[in-house]
Amino acid sequence: MEQGDGEVKKRVAFVLIDGLGDVSIPKLGYKTPLQAANIPNLDAIASAGINGLMDPVEVGLGCGSDTAHLSLMGYDPRVYYRGRGAFESMGAGLAMSPGDIAFKETGIVVSRRADRHFEEEGPILCAALDGMKLPSFPEYEVRVRYATEHRCGVVVKGPKLSGNISGTDPLKDNRLLLQAKPLDESEEANHTANVVNELSKEISRILVTHPVNAKRLAQGKNIANLVLLRGCGIRIEVPPFEEKHGLWPCMVAPTKIIAGLGMSLGIDILEAPGATGDYRTLLTSKAVAIANALSAPLSPCPNVFVPGEDGHKPGRSGGYDFGFLHIKAIDDAGHDKATMFKVKGLEAVDKAIRQLAKLLWQAESCSDYQYFLGCLGRFHGGEMMGVITKFLKLERKKVELRASF
Repeated sequence: MEQGDGEVKKRVAFVLIDGLGDVSIPKLGYKTPLQAANIPNLDAIASAGINGLMDPVEVGLGCGSDTAHLSLMGYDPRVYYRGRGAFESMGAGLAMSPGDIAFKETGIVVSRRADRHFEEEGPILCAALDGMKLPSFPEYEVRVRYATEHRCGVVVKGPKLSGNISGTDPLKDNRLLLQAKPLDESEEANHTANVVNELSKEISRILVTHPVNAKRLAQGKNIANLVLLRGCGIRIEVPPFEEKHGLWPCMVAPTKIIAGLGMSLGIDILEAPGATGDYRTLLTSKAVAIANALSAPLSPCPNVFVPGEDGHKPGRSGGYDFGFLHIKAIDDAGHDKATMFKVKGLEAVDKAIRQLAKLLWQAESCSDYQYFLGCLGRFHGGEMMGVITKFLKLERKKVELRASF
């Protein structure tokens, strides 16, 4: 499968294991979970590949998943970032238009997470909130969609909204719920803060009386009696990934905030049955989806998510040049301080990487596609796509030189 000028088509699989780093742990013999895990395939890639040390944005700057991934995709978060709410909401399936605001929502205040595992109850509670009305602001439409675990996305549609307001999350347990406040002196920001504070109040009113919470209370569980409105944001406007980097991109990212970020950049989100973005995720399904997308049309390309709809549409028949595979479960284990689960999770990831590599090697052996991975030295995350595209150009020149002899 060569291009018209006889050039071999090169494609990239980019696998990001979120939360991979850790500290030395006494019960692991003062090893990190990564050191303690049996990961022969990752070890083999590290030994045979080119390794480096990356700072997601810049040296010494701690950053969240949204800003880090934005930087990794080649978009400076200091220029393009407008809050994480839009990413979470779009990833959860809510369409956003210019002027809408959105929030990433999570938890309660006595315990900021009523329960991490809300896979059954979360969609029910979100459905009860979806389409809710604000008594003082009837002109606004509120959409709510369950995301993953204890998270959901919320979009507010209506006139004169600003993304420049604070959230309601106190950030620690056993603290009072905060009031949203304007972060500038504009009329829009002040008005939006009032809208959001009423939204927070109405959410609590609906949740407190919901049968799901009555059942949880009877079972002695924390009730989800309010939602923490975090990361107010608007949909970012950026050059599409393909236009910026010259590569047709796809992504497997059941974690909604990453999927929403991908959609904001014009990246197709692949369907991967059984991939959940949490502990229950089917890693093999993720590996197969990326491998098929990168080897199409040799293999059937997976369907892709349609923003704002519940269905899917066919992916690119000719496949994709760049496949980003995001793995979240390891990060969850770190947050939960589940040391042994993190070790076992890394071993499961190792097997998925073996499967991905095998599928790509099989595709390479019976086609004219080539697949590469690798990076070098210490660099900023914003340089990652430049490293990848330069590497592909160097390999193309090598092929041309060999062909000339």
